[in-house]
Amino acid sequence: MGTALVYHEDMTAARLLWDDPECEIECPERLTTALERLQQRGLEQRCLQLAAREASEAELGLVHSPEYVALVRGTQALGTGELQTLSGQYDAVYFHPSTFHCARLAVGAALQLVDAVLAGAVRNGLALVRPPGHHSQRAAANGFCVFNNVAIAARHAQRQHGLHRILIVDWDVHHGQGIQYIFEDDPSVLYFSWHRYEHGRFWPYLRESDADAVGQGPGLGFTVNLPWNQSPGPRGEDPAVLPGRASTDAPWPQVGMGNADYVAAFLHVLLPVAFEFNPELVLVSAGFDSAIGDPEGQMQATPECFAHLMQLLQVLAGGRVCAVLEGGYHLESLSQSVCMMVQALLGDPAPPLSGPMVPHGSALESIQSVRVAQAPHWMSLQQQGVAPVLSPSPYSPEGRPSSLLLTGRPEFKAAATQDVAALSSLLDQPRLNPTPPVRTAVALAAPDAALALPSDVLCEEGSAPQEETRAWARPHEALAQDRALTALGKVLYLLDRILDGQVSSGIAVTPACAAAATLDVAIRCGLSHGAQRLLCLAVGQLDRPPDLTDDGRNLWLNIGGKEAAALSMFHVSVPLPGTTGGFLSCVLALVLPLAYSFQPDLVLVALGPAHGLRDPQAALLAALLRGPAGGRVLALVDEESTPQLVVVLARVLHGEAAPSLGPFSMASPEDVQALMQLRGQLEPRWKMLQVASEAGGPGSG
Repeated sequence: MGTALVYHEDMTAARLLWDDPECEIECPERLTTALERLQQRGLEQRCLQLAAREASEAELGLVHSPEYVALVRGTQALGTGELQTLSGQYDAVYFHPSTFHCARLAVGAALQLVDAVLAGAVRNGLALVRPPGHHSQRAAANGFCVFNNVAIAARHAQRQHGLHRILIVDWDVHHGQGIQYIFEDDPSVLYFSWHRYEHGRFWPYLRESDADAVGQGPGLGFTVNLPWNQSPGPRGEDPAVLPGRASTDAPWPQVGMGNADYVAAFLHVLLPVAFEFNPELVLVSAGFDSAIGDPEGQMQATPECFAHLMQLLQVLAGGRVCAVLEGGYHLESLSQSVCMMVQALLGDPAPPLSGPMVPHGSALESIQSVRVAQAPHWMSLQQQGVAPVLSPSPYSPEGRPSSLLLTGRPEFKAAATQDVAALSSLLDQPRLNPTPPVRTAVALAAPDAALALPSDVLCEEGSAPQEETRAWARPHEALAQDRALTALGKVLYLLDRILDGQVSSGIAVTPACAAAATLDVAIRCGLSHGAQRLLCLAVGQLDRPPDLTDDGRNLWLNIGGKEAAALSMFHVSVPLPGTTGGFLSCVLALVLPLAYSFQPDLVLVALGPAHGLRDPQAALLAALLRGPAGGRVLALVDEESTPQLVVVLARVLHGEAAPSLGPFSMASPEDVQALMQLRGQLEPRWKMLQVASEAGGPGSG
């Protein structure tokens, strides 16, 4: 099971044949530059490479009308003047004699990818295509898009593979209104889109791009729109008029959503709803005009953010994720972001996110508005304390503007708001950290040939020098026994290998009688051997070492404590929730926001005696905690746990998908109350928690 890369060089044939500043950014170099960067990084060679095929007209007809397909087919015989005249009938579209062939290849690439994933030939993949597709509608081209690649792929998965639940995630900076129109009354497809909106002043200027457009009829709640509106510049500065915009009485402010905003949107909106929906397949409309440097989006998210987003999506649908390229017009930013996404698809750890993890105030307001609009339809949001507001949406499909010749989006010739030299310097830095020689290592008390570990997971037999091990063990009576001392030596050896970059992540088995002492030593050793910030997630009957100080270098989070308590901002305890929904809320609304806010160098996950986690729960925790520390996770497993737990942890730390948690069940009132209480106490310090509570209204804290 690997990663597919679907491409065909013929998709570079179509290009603009006349002068049109609005359309010239959709150029063949978007594909060639991305592919060259994948080759330079050695990522293309690690993928299963598939040549795209043309989609049949019957396949195009899964979404598009026969008349529209015939119209596009007819462009093959048109001259330049006729093509320009036809293009002018649509909003931000150009046709070329090769457009029909290129667009059929783009759809066919998406279908090939879906077929390969659902047949089990690969686990996931990327269709590197143009023209893009998410704006295209049943009978109209729109916004550079000719055929709706992702929508056709979803219909194909339903018809040919019998799928009943498909999640589409659209992270392009523009609203994919074409996908929304196609599925807005279909409860079998959950469509999530974030997009620059500016209260309707950003292309495509649609009322139905706002948060209260949640679907129609049986599809109510299955359209999730997250509109990015105005922001006061980075972290509280005064608004500034964007380049290329005329100053008005109400100046057009900087948008600039960044890494923290994107991750917060996933944690507090997309993932809770997606887990409840429980998709069988995830399709990603992967537009990178939402990345730093792009002149269309003018956002601030760095390329590695897209590795984190993809890694978060891979915990869904058994890891069956198909990404299809949409927008992205800054060639360097686009190519680096594509590489980051492919790196995540391949299972490599995502590099740590740069910059402070503090969401913008306007992002918090947008996120909270979506949560309120969606709460009537999703238990996962209700159990996080979001009060449902049962009111009819003012959006009506009858008021939808025509697809033909809208007002036309403004010309985006201006450079992005950040200094061009600073951006070039940022993108010139090597964004792809080399994968450690060993991605995952396991240290067992004794070799066990019966464990079905992935073939390239290393069974580590090394141990720290005896003198060093005894010195660390000396304060702990529980480590005096030979068996405990031997296990500690393996833990220390594995920890050093992780910290010096030889191993990305690891698992060590520890005796139950020495679990707490071993964890204490691991924390101290990690902090003394190079970790600047260490997150310890202790599950079960494990107390925080009494003499650990709140110096900002270690964050202790205990799941399984007797009561919810924040003894300090760095010492948090919460009972283990008893339902699937309660567990997911604990992870998405507490554990991950804390982890991303803290930005650790190393994560220790300690599963102590009577930890109470089922194997899929432990696997999900480990998989999600790979992100905040760049993959540096050491799991300490009590020897009384099942051998299968070691196997499942090794698989997810190695980049494989976590097993399903099973059916969603509502959190208990006690668990909901405990979580809300903790969030209220911790929000002032840990900003990624802010939108997880409505206590102070949007953006509270």
